[in-house]
Amino acid sequence: MSKAETFTFRLDPALKAALIQTAVEEHKQPGEFMRELLKAHIVRKRRRAFEAEARRQCLAINARAQDPASDEAAVMRELSERLDADEFGDEWKA
Repeated sequence: MSKAETFTFRLDPALKAALIQTAVEEHKQPGEFMRELLKAHIVRKRRRAFEAEARRQCLAINARAQDPASDEAAVMRELSERLDADEFGDEWKA
């Protein structure tokens, strides 16, 4: 584990009081509480970016799959045929 670094910043007195109160309510030190908040924020931001990129790619593939001559349409037909031939396929159909 790498050595932790100190990061200093200013807080409005009311925000600092709320931070300390919330940390006390959660039985944590304010620094620990802040680290958890920052980590959670970064995880959420990365997750949203990942989901947005996955959606963009999905929409692009779907648009290409609308062309019956495209590779994407061929793959979708193949998947559909395999699901139709398989017993578990009915579980995955909408």
